[in-house]
Amino acid sequence: MTTADQSKTGTEPRLLGAGKTPSRASKLLGNNRVGLAGLLIALAAPFVNASPYGLALMTSAAIFVMLAAGLNIVVGSCGLLDLGYVAFFAVGAYTSGVLATRLDLPLVASVPVVLVVTVIAGIVVGAPTLRLRSDYLAIVTLGFGEIIRISANNLDITGGPSGIYGIPPLTTSPVVFYYLTVAVVALAVLGAARLSRSRLGRAWRFVREDEDAAEAMGVHTYRVKLAAYIVGAVWGGLAGVLFASQMSAISPSSFTFLQSALVLMAVVLGGMGSIPGVVVGAIVISLLPEILRDLADYRFFLFGVLLIVFMLARPQGLWPARSKETLK
Repeated sequence: MTTADQSKTGTEPRLLGAGKTPSRASKLLGNNRVGLAGLLIALAAPFVNASPYGLALMTSAAIFVMLAAGLNIVVGSCGLLDLGYVAFFAVGAYTSGVLATRLDLPLVASVPVVLVVTVIAGIVVGAPTLRLRSDYLAIVTLGFGEIIRISANNLDITGGPSGIYGIPPLTTSPVVFYYLTVAVVALAVLGAARLSRSRLGRAWRFVREDEDAAEAMGVHTYRVKLAAYIVGAVWGGLAGVLFASQMSAISPSSFTFLQSALVLMAVVLGGMGSIPGVVVGAIVISLLPEILRDLADYRFFLFGVLLIVFMLARPQGLWPARSKETLK
């Protein structure tokens, strides 16, 4: 067909690379730029404030980002409402703490064991519960979160109510530990982003949108949900190792339902399924109470009011995922 014939029939020759490819590439490039900008800000933060308090606050915020990225896989990508996510955070922290204090292992050497234990915990918790849906799943996960906390409170190996203390740090320098935490969290966020764009990530989104339709299309929804739960458990366990190293002491009071609620709040506030949104939401949730610290008794009241205002103004989240890309 000649060019004239093509113009008559309303068709035009396509240039090589035309169509959706450039737009998708530009979107990926834009996301990479956003991530790189965020990483540069995190790396430059100690040059602005390198006080012990500032470094501790920024390190805690980075660990919270990792928790939110892990829960976003479960809630945002796969649509599983988990109210007991702090259980995996506790499993990682206690596993590394027990190995470091009881067996005198370096904290780095405990990481492979933490990975194995959190995978097992994800299977043990997820296998019997992921056949449930909606509110039933939320109630059961809440129960498992409390079981882990109460078990840590009653077992001798976990130190009982007093917890574990004397956990050796990964590094003695707060600045070096902050940069190490930022590096680990950056890899975790990048891994979560890569997973969300993979074949498994698309299966998670199919399950989130319509589980029955996904099952009818040949997606093994139970295995897909279990995979999301295990990956989220691993992210939470690694965040627990960083937390144990930072605090050098852990106790059951550090792993209450409030922690699970705050992580879930970060995911919802930032935008479920959106990696940049979850990072922004986690930073807001972790830093906002400290910003309001000077208001003393009123800071948590104002914290709650501001969260309500945020959700009313942006019910889809501060940085929502693009709806056109939901099932791509």
